[in-house]
Amino acid sequence: MQGVKYRNMMGQVGLFIITLGIYGIYWFYVTADEMKYLAKDEAASPALWTVLLFVPLVGIYSIYKYSELFQKISSESLNRWILFILWIVFSPAVWFIVQMELNKKATINRPTA
Repeated sequence: MQGVKYRNMMGQVGLFIITLGIYGIYWFYVTADEMKYLAKDEAASPALWTVLLFVPLVGIYSIYKYSELFQKISSESLNRWILFILWIVFSPAVWFIVQMELNKKATINRPTA
């Protein structure tokens, strides 16, 4: 992982629809990996969390760990429990919140030419 990539929100919605949701799984893994890089958290395991999403009830653990990692990198210190509940109630809100935060980080850390 070499930093954080800026992603267009509308492009992501299009990819999600075109791939019938598969892009959402890819997005979960890639953003967790980017947050691991930003938080310098060697214990985080985005690949394992992504696989665990497919295991009933254990997938909830993955969502919690993702939320916990987001709390570490969030500039607004969004509480992990708020994000976790949003995952359960209305996951598109999480997608928007997380991607906006990562886009901010990508813009800040973007090298200038």
